[in-house]
Amino acid sequence: MRKFLTVILWALGSMAVLGLVTLPISLDTQLIAGLSVLIAMMILKLVRPDGIWRLIALAFGTAIVMRYVYWRTTSTLPPLNQPENFIPGFLLYLAELYSVMMLALSLFVVAQPLPPRPSRANSNDRHPTVDVFIPTYNEEPELLANTMAAAKGMDYPQDRVTIWLLDDGGTVQKRNSEKIADANKAERRHAELRKLAEDLGVRYLTRERNEHAKAGNMNNGLQHSTGELIAVFDADHAPARDFLKETVGYFDEDPRLFLVQTPHFFLNPDPVERNLRTFEKMPSENEMFYGIIQRGLDKWNASFFCGSAAVLRRQALLETNGFSGVSITEDCETAVELHSRGWNSVYVDKPLIAGLQPATFASFIGQRSRWAQGMMQILRFRFPPLKRGLSFPQRLCYMSSTLFWLFPFPRTIFLFAPLFYLFFDLQIFTASGGEFMAYTLAYMIVNLMMQNYLYGAFRWPWVSELYEYVQTVHLLPAVVSVILNPSKPTFKVTAKDESIDKSRLSEISRPFFVIFALLLVGVAMTVYKVYAEPYKADVTLVVGGWNLLNLIMAGCALGVVSERGEKAATRRVKVSRRCDFELNGKWLQATIENVSANGARVQVIDAELEDLAKDARAGIRFKTFAVGAEGILPVTIRNFERTSDGIAVGCLYMPEKAEHHRLVADLIFANSKQWEQFQLSRRGNPGLLRGTAWFLRLAIFQTYRGLVYLLRDWRGTGRIAPVAQTTGQRS
Repeated sequence: MRKFLTVILWALGSMAVLGLVTLPISLDTQLIAGLSVLIAMMILKLVRPDGIWRLIALAFGTAIVMRYVYWRTTSTLPPLNQPENFIPGFLLYLAELYSVMMLALSLFVVAQPLPPRPSRANSNDRHPTVDVFIPTYNEEPELLANTMAAAKGMDYPQDRVTIWLLDDGGTVQKRNSEKIADANKAERRHAELRKLAEDLGVRYLTRERNEHAKAGNMNNGLQHSTGELIAVFDADHAPARDFLKETVGYFDEDPRLFLVQTPHFFLNPDPVERNLRTFEKMPSENEMFYGIIQRGLDKWNASFFCGSAAVLRRQALLETNGFSGVSITEDCETAVELHSRGWNSVYVDKPLIAGLQPATFASFIGQRSRWAQGMMQILRFRFPPLKRGLSFPQRLCYMSSTLFWLFPFPRTIFLFAPLFYLFFDLQIFTASGGEFMAYTLAYMIVNLMMQNYLYGAFRWPWVSELYEYVQTVHLLPAVVSVILNPSKPTFKVTAKDESIDKSRLSEISRPFFVIFALLLVGVAMTVYKVYAEPYKADVTLVVGGWNLLNLIMAGCALGVVSERGEKAATRRVKVSRRCDFELNGKWLQATIENVSANGARVQVIDAELEDLAKDARAGIRFKTFAVGAEGILPVTIRNFERTSDGIAVGCLYMPEKAEHHRLVADLIFANSKQWEQFQLSRRGNPGLLRGTAWFLRLAIFQTYRGLVYLLRDWRGTGRIAPVAQTTGQRS
C-alpha cells in the first residue's frame, strides 16, 4: 500500500510540474520567473548550500531547464519545408537535448553523493592473502623500481602479500622477434627487470605472447597466483603504506563485494594545468570524477574499476574468466559484467596512490581517445542500458559514464552553429533577441549555477567546457571511427614520465589556430551585419555574442596547445621531515621541505655556501615510516641558495641498489596524508561570478601567449623542440 501511495504522489507531482512547465505565459513573466529562480538559487547557495535546501535549489533550476526544453521544442525549430534551415537547426536541437539529458543523469548520480567513508586503517582483524599486480609494457626500470619498492613497503603482513611484476615488454614473442634490434631490446629488458624484481623481493612474470593487451597480461597473472584478493597498480602508480589497510577490510563485510576502488592522485599536472599554470591553484580535472562522481556512483552500487589503485576479489574475477578484454577499456568493462552478475563495489575517497599523467598535449589526447573509444565499445558490445542483471540505477549510472564520451558531437555543433547565421544567413534558431534573453540566457546561467551546486570546489566555472573543447577537435574523428567500426581500435600505450626541453607549439596544435581564425572572422561578420542590417540587430548581436563566447574558449585553448618548456617531469609535494644531510663527510641537521619522484629540497642548518658545489655527491639520512629505522639515500646537489633558516639545497636522487629505491619510495609515497592535504589546499569554490571573471582574464592572457608562440614558430625561433625520453604506461 505504501509503495502504491508513493507512486501516486510521484505521478501527481510530475503532472503538477508538467502543468507549470507547459503553462502559457508572456515573455515578461518568463523573464521575471527566470530572474526569480536565479536569485533564489544564489541566496540558497549562500545561506543553505547543503541537505534538503540543495535539492530545492536544484529543483528550481530543473524547472527552468524543463521550461526551456518545452519552448525550444514547440517554438524555435525551423519549418520542415526549409531543409537548408531545418537540418542544421534540428542538429542544434539534438545537441541541446543531449546536454539536457546528461544534466539529468548528472543530477541523478551526484545530487546527493555518499559522504567520504571513515578510515579503516585500524579496524582490520583478518588479513586475507593479497596478490599485487604491477603490469608493465615499456616503462623505464627506475620508474618500476619506485613502484615495486612502494608496494613492498605497504603496512601489511609480508607473508600475506605477494608482489608481481607482470612484464609484457619481455615476452617470448618479443624476444624472438624477426627484428634483431627489437629482440635484443626485449632480451635486455627481460634480464634487467628480472634482476631488479629479485633484488626488491618481487616475483617477475612474463608470458609467451602479447595477447589482449593489459587485460591478457593480468589474466596471465591470475593463472600463476593464488591470493584471495588482487590489488592492481599501474607501473607509475605507487601506493602509500596504508593502501591495503584502508581497503581490504571491506571484503569481510560483504561476501558479494568484488571491488574497492580508490582515487588516482597525480604528482604532475596534465598539459592543460601545466600550460595554464593552474596545478597548484585549481582542482585537477580528475578530481571532479574521483571527488564527486565516483561517490555518486557508489551510492547506487555503480562505482567502477578504473584500471589501477583498486583491490578486487579473485572469486568474482574467476566467475567471468578474468578481466574482460572485448574493449580497450578493460577496467570499466569488467565492472559492468560483474555488476550485472550481482556483485557489489565500494569507493574509498582517499588518495592512496600517487602516479604520473601525460605531460604533452599529444599524449593527453591519445589517452583520452582510448578512453572515448573504449567507452563506445562498451556501449556497443555490452550496452549497459539494457544489460541483463543491472539494477535500474546502475543502468542510469553506466549510461552517464558511457554517453558522456559523445560530447564531441554537440561541442562541434555548438562551436559552428553561430557561423551558419553569420556567414550564410541560415535561420536555424527562430527566436527574437528578447526571447533569447528570457529563455536561452536564463537556461545557460541556471545550468552553470546547477553545475556549481553539483561540483562546487571540485570544478570551477567554464573549466569543463575548456577541457571538452580542447579534446573535441581530435576526439571527434576517433569517436566516429569506433562507431563505424567498433572492433577497429587497439590498445595503445599512453606515454608517461615525459618532459619538454623547450617551449613549443604542440605537434597537433594547427586545427586550434584555424578554428580561432574562423571564429575571429565571425566577429567581423557580426559587426558588418549589425551595420548592414540594423533591423535584425537584436538577433545578430545575440548570435554574435554566442560566437564571441566560442572565440574566448578557442583563445584560451591556444594557451593549452602552447607547450611550456619544463624539464621536471613531476611537481614537488610539500612535506616536513627531519633528517641529517651529509656534506663533505660531515652530518648537518636538516629538514626535508618537499619531494618529487626525482628529487627533494632540503633545508640545511649550519652549512656554508663555500662548502657546496653543483653536482657534488651528498646523502640524506632519515627515519623510515616502515620500521622507524634510519636509512641513507645518496643524492647529487643540483642547486642551492641561502634562506633565512639556512641553506636550501635542491637534490637529485641517486639510487644505486634496492635499499635506495625503498628509501625513495618511503620518502615520496609512504605518507598518503601529504597528498590529501595538497588536494584540499587547491579546493575552493570561487562562485559563478568570480569564477567567470577569473576565466575571462585567463583566456585573454592565454590567447596572447598562444599567438606569441605561433609568431615565434613562423619566424623559426620557436620550432618544435625535441621531447625528452618518454616511457609508456597502459593506463
